[in-house]
Amino acid sequence: MTGFATRVRREGGVHTGPYRRPRQMLSQQSVSGNASIHDDGTAKELGFSGGTIEGPTHFTQFEPLAESVWGDEWRRSGCISAHYRAPVFEGEAVRAIATLSEERPDYAAIRMEKEDGTEVLTGSMSVGEEPPQSALRARLAKLEPLANPVLVADVPIGARTSRIAAGVQRDVSMGDLYPFSLAEKLAVITEPNLRFERELPFEMISVLANSIADQQPFAVKRPSVGLFADQEIRLHDGPLRVGETFQITREVIARTGSRKTESLWVEYRIFRSGKDDPAATMLLNLATLKASYPDYDADARALYGEELDA
Repeated sequence: MTGFATRVRREGGVHTGPYRRPRQMLSQQSVSGNASIHDDGTAKELGFSGGTIEGPTHFTQFEPLAESVWGDEWRRSGCISAHYRAPVFEGEAVRAIATLSEERPDYAAIRMEKEDGTEVLTGSMSVGEEPPQSALRARLAKLEPLANPVLVADVPIGARTSRIAAGVQRDVSMGDLYPFSLAEKLAVITEPNLRFERELPFEMISVLANSIADQQPFAVKRPSVGLFADQEIRLHDGPLRVGETFQITREVIARTGSRKTESLWVEYRIFRSGKDDPAATMLLNLATLKASYPDYDADARALYGEELDA
């Protein structure tokens, strides 16, 4: 018994959830004093049709699928690993699909799609102490290191923060980065479950982890706008409880880039008080849009001369 009322369709090893219309709750988000990609005006200036729904919001739609396969083990040692491919906007319907591995009972490939078939994310889910390599770890291993960094030039690989205390209370706002409370999130969550009153859903583990990001920020060039391009959350000693106090560290483990972005790959470790081993980890590809930083070209030339014009 999973506690979800979600109707999951099973066809062989393919598990499909219903279409849902997730809510956009970050229109008032402030990142280091600046508006974010979830703000309509900011998003439209960068070529989007409006403020985007935060990626980990979609993780909740996969939880009923995972629990229907792995039961309580999902709550103890679940991992969801996703590469975001297309944004979702308020009012759009999406569904979660998981294809179970024929070789490994602890692993499934996942994807999410819109009603027109647009792929929102791809990745993997797994459980256990030694699951197969996740989709995101495999993806990162194949990416080339960032050459000629500009936006993240002052953030070396290995940059790390100290432990910062954080927790999630039911009726307390999570701050400027997440201007809502757990209670407000649960009022609109796509897959309600009574256990979310005492245990954090995966999307709220993301909120917990990243809520402290502005307390010891990495020196990314500002003003600029970032977005989540890849994200993985793994429980090592779950579940994480509502009202618990944790200590969170962040460490840059890679820098990559694309034609439009520069990325910091940040490993978050979430510790229980007095513990040396993390209860959960999060790997986040925070991609900053070059077009959002007005001095990008000038700074690039100052750093690297004319070589970026070639």
